[in-house]
Amino acid sequence: MPQVELNGANIYYEDSAPQDNNKPVIVFAHGLLWSLRMFDPQIAALSDHFRCIAFDFRGQGRSQITKDGYDMDNLTRDVVALLDVLNIERCHFLGLSMGGFVGLRLAIDFPERLSSLMLLNTTADPEETAKVAQYSKFLASLRWLGMRRVSKKVMPIMFGEAFLTDKSRKSECKAWQACMQNNHKMGVTRATLGVIEREGVFEQLPRIKTPTLIVAGMDDKATPYRKSERMHFAIAGSKLAMIACAGHSSTIEAPDQVNAVIQKFLSQLNFESANGYSSGL
Repeated sequence: MPQVELNGANIYYEDSAPQDNNKPVIVFAHGLLWSLRMFDPQIAALSDHFRCIAFDFRGQGRSQITKDGYDMDNLTRDVVALLDVLNIERCHFLGLSMGGFVGLRLAIDFPERLSSLMLLNTTADPEETAKVAQYSKFLASLRWLGMRRVSKKVMPIMFGEAFLTDKSRKSECKAWQACMQNNHKMGVTRATLGVIEREGVFEQLPRIKTPTLIVAGMDDKATPYRKSERMHFAIAGSKLAMIACAGHSSTIEAPDQVNAVIQKFLSQLNFESANGYSSGL
């Protein structure tokens, strides 16, 4: 269970091929309230051909709960520090929701570190005023009721109705709710504040030249399709894919669809590189 100290935080990560320097690298960054476990289906599908590295953001999963450092710019520096420690010059980066906030900043400020960018269920905009109020209620409820009680109300935000009402996936749904409940109150509080206080980067999207894939869940209430489409039109050459019957946690809800979209995107990049084409999609 490797941990590495990055910018004053002990960060937990998993590496599918730590001794293999020949495979291209994919780094996975999870969403708020989750951990690297939300990418298990993608890593299983991709690890034969890619070195897959997933990590837990500070304050979440198995990483250290620090006093500060939860703003998106600092979390971005954590990722750059992880690449440096592991001697990785460039990687494909896949970020979901909060992980996508970080991915956007990597592509804007550290483009030389990316071979491609995959943005799932995320946005370049700041948090909407109405949702900031909802987050504030969530934090107040968390403070007084604890994560176990709060999780029941959060599940319909994190998952679409198709997943939540599928009787064949009832045990899976309960398992993910239990994972959410295992979050530490202080870590979640600080991570949530980092999310709701973030600045938007939409105006900087034209600076992104990295080949980019944008993935939206058809039933995503937290980050509706229009936000993905808005990014798609702002990032030149980007690809946009819709995942049917998926909410805000598409890698969990529809792993086969997500895997197929990712593999098609990466295969196209590999084909273009092998044939000397421009990486602009």
